[in-house]
Amino acid sequence: MKTMTPPSMTTTTQETKVPKLKTHKGAASRFRVTGGGKIVRMYGSRNNFRRKKRQPVTVKFGRTVEVAASHAPAIKRLLSGQ
Repeated sequence: MKTMTPPSMTTTTQETKVPKLKTHKGAASRFRVTGGGKIVRMYGSRNNFRRKKRQPVTVKFGRTVEVAASHAPAIKRLLSGQ
C-alpha cells in the first residue's frame, strides 16, 4: 500500500513575492520630483499672517526650492510607490 504525501509537504520552487511599495500621500502632496530627478518643495510659512507680510516675502514663498541633500534619500523612499 502506497501512502500519499499531502500537497503542503511537497517542496515546490515558488518565487517569493515582495509586497507592493505604497506612496506616502502626505509626502506626495508636499514634494514632487522634477524631470531631472531632483526633489523640490514649497517654502513654508506662506499662509500664516499673510496680510502682515510684505509682498516680496509672499512672492518668495510661492516659489519652489530644492530639498536638502541629507533629506533626499528618505523622501525618495516615501515617494517610491509612485
